[in-house]
Amino acid sequence: MKIMIIGCGRQGGELAKTLSLNGSEVTVVDIDPATFGRLGPSFKGKVIPGSGIDREVLLEGGIEQADGMAAVTASDEINIVSARLARQVFMVPRVVARVHDPLKAEIYQRLGLMTVTPVMLGTERFRELLSFSPLYPIKRLGNGEVSIIETEVPHGLVGRTVNELMVPGEVQVTAITRDNKTGIPMSGAVFREKDIIHMAVESGSMERLKALLGVT
Repeated sequence: MKIMIIGCGRQGGELAKTLSLNGSEVTVVDIDPATFGRLGPSFKGKVIPGSGIDREVLLEGGIEQADGMAAVTASDEINIVSARLARQVFMVPRVVARVHDPLKAEIYQRLGLMTVTPVMLGTERFRELLSFSPLYPIKRLGNGEVSIIETEVPHGLVGRTVNELMVPGEVQVTAITRDNKTGIPMSGAVFREKDIIHMAVESGSMERLKALLGVT
């Protein structure tokens, strides 16, 4: 995959190195050439000094052939503009912008721009660690709107069906691990003792899930 990263700060640099190590062809753009030093000598990608909202800089970086672009500069405005250029002008298939202001992030998500909000992600993680909840998200999708939850089946659900734990648009049982084998269950499948349940849950439905599972 060909990926362009706008901004070579701590997050942009780590993202570039990780993607490059995983086999992606990475191009990093930053207005300050000194930031490229954080990529280290093992980085095999391309670096371009310049602004992420400069059309010529984007073209030099191969934006027209890019499979994805991440805008992670220190400026929300630059991230949003460069992301919209990539998505609407150059038709890059996958574009993500880091936006620190949660209100701005919500507005641009409604306009179809994928955003990541560190403040919201960090706040939710702190809440989880302080809540002592037995339901630990193993992954978050988007900006945390949906969580993938993994938990051992509670005693009260043993003998009941998957369908009884499903709430359309809120809670979806995606898989069950049983005897070290994981599969996608039918809605009529029956929970057994020691099953591990994997669920996709909307962030606003965690309390409802706890009630369904009988946990606090």
